[in-house]
Amino acid sequence: MSSVTFDKASRIYPGTQRPAVDKIDLQVADGEFLVLVGPSGCGKSTTLRMLAGLEEVNEGRILIGDRDVTDVPPKDRDIAMVFQNYALYPHMTVAENMGFALKIAGVGKEERAQRVQEAAKLLDLEQYLGRKPKALSGGQRQRVAKGRAIVRQPQVFLMDEPLSNLDAKLRVQTRTQIASLQRRLGVTTVYVTHDQTEALTMGDRIAVLKDGVLQQVGSPRDLYENPTNVFVAGFIGSPAMNLFTADVADGGIQFGTGIAQVEREVLGKANGSKVTVGVRPEDVTISNSGTGLQVEVDVVEELGADGYLYGHTEIDGNRVDIVARVDGRNHPNAGDKVVLNAVPEHVHAFDAETGERLSTPVAASATTA
Repeated sequence: MSSVTFDKASRIYPGTQRPAVDKIDLQVADGEFLVLVGPSGCGKSTTLRMLAGLEEVNEGRILIGDRDVTDVPPKDRDIAMVFQNYALYPHMTVAENMGFALKIAGVGKEERAQRVQEAAKLLDLEQYLGRKPKALSGGQRQRVAKGRAIVRQPQVFLMDEPLSNLDAKLRVQTRTQIASLQRRLGVTTVYVTHDQTEALTMGDRIAVLKDGVLQQVGSPRDLYENPTNVFVAGFIGSPAMNLFTADVADGGIQFGTGIAQVEREVLGKANGSKVTVGVRPEDVTISNSGTGLQVEVDVVEELGADGYLYGHTEIDGNRVDIVARVDGRNHPNAGDKVVLNAVPEHVHAFDAETGERLSTPVAASATTA
């Protein structure tokens, strides 16, 4: 197994001025499961394809282990890739599909059969080895594609949105299987998705990209608790973090008719008299009166034990949508007016101009304005 290093690697498509991937610096440890995540067009699939050798690296370099593979052909990089569409050969059986790359590589028939059998056992595909792809479900085809990668025993697995063709229930089940399988095999894995829920539940670490630029790399908990800027704060988490512009006030940040206390030296770093305040839906308290953010309830989404209140408020003459987690059995109803306050130690503050984080959340207490 091997580590992976992107050393200021860039991809600039002909006829474009802005790089699709801009000087990405990223290290993936040996045996690590790293997820590349971001919105459509952010450069995550291009980054994966650069590692695979399917896209040219215009600047910088890429290493697998200590070996510079920047100009090495894809077939010589010792990687295996699982694509969004499974690209199985329809005329071959499952066993033949899984063993085809080994056959092309000249691996003997006995060893080929042994590796296919081992992979099939890992993936619970033993009873399907004689079937053709058309006789399999979407989830089974996806497992065959994984099996085809496993039998090659590569140094690095690359996965490009492998679950996007599956229905919601099967996607949840399969992402658990992939994460569990990767930990058993211990193969360095780079996984691309636009679904941040997949990223949070699967990766050892997550790398967030926007417009070809790496925004933040860290554990799922790091990114959730301490996003480095407004983009990461709004992208990671479902439902997303509540973000809105607020005035810097005496003793903290204006939160409706209340104040969330933030240290003076932190707010002193801000450009101007306003900051962007962020608070997660689970980090607000709800009451019927008092000081805080006055919110009108639009709808409550019941999810069993929990639910989500979707409402709106007005800040500086602009409508701001707000989400709060509520008790699924006991909650306000559409049309109600409620008052929200942030749990003080979980208030996030970002510079209103640059979007950069001003500090990690600090313990504070709400006071009346």
